[in-house]
Amino acid sequence: MNSRPMFETVVKKRRRLLRRASSLLEPAVRNPFVHHLNLTTLDKIRIAIMSVTVVPLRLILGLAFFPIVYLLCRIALAGLTEEQLVKEPLQGWRRMLLYPNWLIGRFQFFIMGFHYVSVKGQRASRDEAPICVISPHTAFFDILIMFVLGLPHTNSVSREENGKAPLAGTLVNLLQPVFVSRKQSNSRHNASYEITRRVQPNSPWPQLLMFPEGTCTNKTCLINFKQGAFNPGLPVQPVILHYNTDTVTWAYKGPQVLASMWLTMCNFNNKLEIEFLPVYKPSEEEKRDPALYAQNVRGVIARSLNLPVTDHSFEDCLLMKQAKKHGLPMEAGAVEFHKLTVKLGLKFSDIKEQLPKYAAIAKSKGYISIEDFAEYLQLPVSPALEEVFAMYDRDGSGTIDFREYVIGSCLVAKPAEDEETLALAFERFCGNCYITKKELVEIMEKSLRMTDAQAEELFNQVDVDKSGQITYDQFKAYADLKPEYATLFNVYQELKKEERNQMEQESNVDRNKNKTD
Repeated sequence: MNSRPMFETVVKKRRRLLRRASSLLEPAVRNPFVHHLNLTTLDKIRIAIMSVTVVPLRLILGLAFFPIVYLLCRIALAGLTEEQLVKEPLQGWRRMLLYPNWLIGRFQFFIMGFHYVSVKGQRASRDEAPICVISPHTAFFDILIMFVLGLPHTNSVSREENGKAPLAGTLVNLLQPVFVSRKQSNSRHNASYEITRRVQPNSPWPQLLMFPEGTCTNKTCLINFKQGAFNPGLPVQPVILHYNTDTVTWAYKGPQVLASMWLTMCNFNNKLEIEFLPVYKPSEEEKRDPALYAQNVRGVIARSLNLPVTDHSFEDCLLMKQAKKHGLPMEAGAVEFHKLTVKLGLKFSDIKEQLPKYAAIAKSKGYISIEDFAEYLQLPVSPALEEVFAMYDRDGSGTIDFREYVIGSCLVAKPAEDEETLALAFERFCGNCYITKKELVEIMEKSLRMTDAQAEELFNQVDVDKSGQITYDQFKAYADLKPEYATLFNVYQELKKEERNQMEQESNVDRNKNKTD
């Protein structure tokens, strides 16, 4: 009796039953860091006309005021050290110089086409909510909110690189933001301490404005909120920004800052609505758990916008950059980093190290097909291989993306590196303490449909000392490089066991039927 059809039936049944942890399902939005502009023919005609008529005038007028802003900033900062700028907010005549910069900045945005900015809801006082959390963060133009609310009455958090930028860095330093560096390991800790110090009830610092997403997105969802605004455990006021145009959107992949600015200035009128939601007062549990606090505030904003939430973060942008370096589509790097960190305990370096290996396997337009998987393992396609492939292929698409590969490497391959699991896999195929070439050829042909030539090539790779025998230590060393092999052996044994059980059940049914007859 040929058991192959029965074996393949068992495989199909098991595949349907493969568990998919709901906490690791695909995100609602695959990649919030990619923005594609869909310009109509009329849009292109308008941009062409505005680019040679109105926009040059807007640009000249906007830049004409910049020397004045720069001079006022230099005067206000004269004689002050970095330590003094961090210690307390500007006072006296220095503080008064913020007002003309505020007016000039608002006028510059007016020149760029933001003729009217509407406000919905009621802004809370600093005593009610010392922090405003603003979302979604989608554009360079989001800084307009500071000029609308008034520079002397707001404070912010900014990248350290912004304060060091030529010319514009002078204005950034005048605003005295809390600087955060993505390159220094202790920067976030220092920034968190400074934020907590500034927002205390008796602090002289004004209300703090923060973009908790930490990077710009395409506004199709709300990504993970950083905890900086929520660590102090004080009330916050959620603030939503609504634009009437997609040209303002500045994502990691898509129109960049200068292109976004130019396209936005090509619009006749750009509208921004600033919506203040009710102040959110944390519960005692949220005060103890800033991550929960951040998650719940994000939920309030998401429901108001009717947008899904995902656990993507700025680290996904860095992984996109790394993916491009390895010849993969940039989108491959968007893996919902925060969720993988929380659920699987992975660090950025862990996922980054997986990219070169994935790139070496992925031949099908940045994805891994079953054929790519088989070629990597130097195996023919077999039911056992299809079973392991299905463990990676979480959405059943027939291909493995980088996110699925990372999850699979933790849930499928890495457990195979366990000493006990490896020993069991070796013992199942070896009655002695070693495997000969003939034994391996027989094993691989029966279990994984390898040809004699393929099995002999595999044997030569594992038998590094050319002794003609594979010891457990050699098997383990090879499994460390390709842990899928140990999983494959175990899966095959489980499939055969299920096949035998099913055959026994059918035989029992047949015997009972014959007795009845």
